[in-house]
Amino acid sequence: AASRIFHSRNGFARFLPVYENAAIDTRYSCVPLSWYEKPSTLSERNALYLKHALDLLEKAARGALKRAHRTCDDIDGIVVVSSSGIATPSLDALLMERLKLKRNIERLPVFGLGCAGGVIGLARTAQLAQGATQKCYLYLVVELCGLNFLYSDRSKSNIIATALFADGAAAAVVSCKGSGPEISAWSEHTWANSLQVMGWDVVDDGLKAVFSQDIPSIVRNDMGAITRNFLATYGIGTADISGFLCHPGGAKVLDAIEDALGLARGSLAHSRDVLRRYGNMSAATVMFVMEEARKDPQRGRYLVTAFGPGFTAAFLLLSVQ
Repeated sequence: AASRIFHSRNGFARFLPVYENAAIDTRYSCVPLSWYEKPSTLSERNALYLKHALDLLEKAARGALKRAHRTCDDIDGIVVVSSSGIATPSLDALLMERLKLKRNIERLPVFGLGCAGGVIGLARTAQLAQGATQKCYLYLVVELCGLNFLYSDRSKSNIIATALFADGAAAAVVSCKGSGPEISAWSEHTWANSLQVMGWDVVDDGLKAVFSQDIPSIVRNDMGAITRNFLATYGIGTADISGFLCHPGGAKVLDAIEDALGLARGSLAHSRDVLRRYGNMSAATVMFVMEEARKDPQRGRYLVTAFGPGFTAAFLLLSVQ
């Protein structure tokens, strides 16, 4: 498909190894491959975003409620994370109508965190639940990265984006009552003078992905010390962590995390498996990684991490019993 789309770009053959080395076998898209073979306007793409984002969020929400043995009437607040489209009224308000949620529900839409949104959004939801221990919150994340493909853009960054990104959604019920994995701590670190590392550029026909080729080296050089400082705040070290659940921004980023944390190559097995089966679904991806850990017979304390625009590293401690 990429060869068909980019055949007019001089030297595209040089970029074929990007697809071959992405360590991705399958990805999901809310639109058929034929959609990528013709131009579309921002308004057309955002209309598709609203339709498919709501469909996926509703499905994810109902699945999470069923697993948690909850109903829509049990939900007191809703947090929705998404950076891949624009919605005003926001997705949480639109979803209220579909799910028939209570009229006095608390709403928190979260935009602009990119790939870090999965971790930061979950941390914010846990913070809300911690401050209202009798309440039950529905946390949702949806990213339709494929809809931001710019047909007329034949740049290297756009080609690389098409090799990595995919569509997906996830949900969880967060409460201080009941059982399930426990969120015990969270934090963030934002690098100085790093605004240009990752984000969106708003161009005439849509949102153009920005991601620096320096991300793996930034992670490799700095992530070890930043992680140790976070853990030390809670009196623990990397030896006290049963497993690392990292957002798989790409194979090179996972390699860099393993190097920074002194892990053997391939240690981030859940992250690599999710990357292989789903690609990079931006903020939604780390939720898939956490689900793999939940199904794993291994129990203990996990460190969840992700990177996003800022440039920011997000951390969360998750105990699976």
